[in-house]
Amino acid sequence: MFPGKINPRKMKQMMKQMGMEMAEIEGVEKVVIYTSAGNYVFDEAQVVATTMQGVTTYQITGEGRFEEAVPEIPDDDVVLVSSQAGVSEEVARDMLIETRGDIAEAIMKLAEE
Repeated sequence: MFPGKINPRKMKQMMKQMGMEMAEIEGVEKVVIYTSAGNYVFDEAQVVATTMQGVTTYQITGEGRFEEAVPEIPDDDVVLVSSQAGVSEEVARDMLIETRGDIAEAIMKLAEE
């Protein structure tokens, strides 16, 4: 970005002149980004807040992992699968979670067992 080596103090001074401030957020234990498909989880992340022209952005550095969201299973679906497949409601709920709420697939898989 900049030619040659730049002294970190000089760099901070230049950033301040441009109205840009950077600060690391201390003591971060975990960062979680929630989405409808699941959550991005960063354990032991380094987070830097950058403010420029009144807008603050956050940079996350660290190893992230994706955790799929567990679908919300209505009780009516559990009862239907349970009665159609001849299994307990607990088994039916587990299969519905595994098939991400697909009733037909859950019944077919349980019928195969």
